Amino acid sequence: MAELDETGFLKMNISTGEITLSKEDLLIESQQKEGFFTLTEGKVTVALSTTLTDELIEEGFVREITSKIQTMRKDSGFEVMDHITVSLTGNDKLAELVKKNAEQISKDVLAEDIKYGETAQNSKEWDINGEKVTIGVTKL
Repeated sequence: MAELDETGFLKMNISTGEITLSKEDLLIESQQKEGFFTLTEGKVTVALSTTLTDELIEEGFVREITSKIQTMRKDSGFEVMDHITVSLTGNDKLAELVKKNAEQISKDVLAEDIKYGETAQNSKEWDINGEKVTIGVTKL
């Protein structure tokens, strides 16, 4: 491609001799490489990896849990600055993720405490990326 872009021709040696091909003689197609998304405009191509690492998957779970807690705060009529206690039950995998990220989640949702294995009065079951969990919120 570099030769074709630079000279406008592609020279090839075959059994009968040398041939010269121009861009018009060729059918050039680009294909997506598995695990990447690419976009080309003019002579610039940008490629993004679409492979989900364990860290990205964890971050997605944390963001979804935070979003569900924020939705529950809103649906419960809590004020923006109200501090809460969060309860989480029914899913050990998500409980471990929340424990690992408790500081960030607590900061984002103004939680003073996160209780595990307990069901608050104001609770709801959620499906978070295929994982069932019951989350509760209590205004302090």
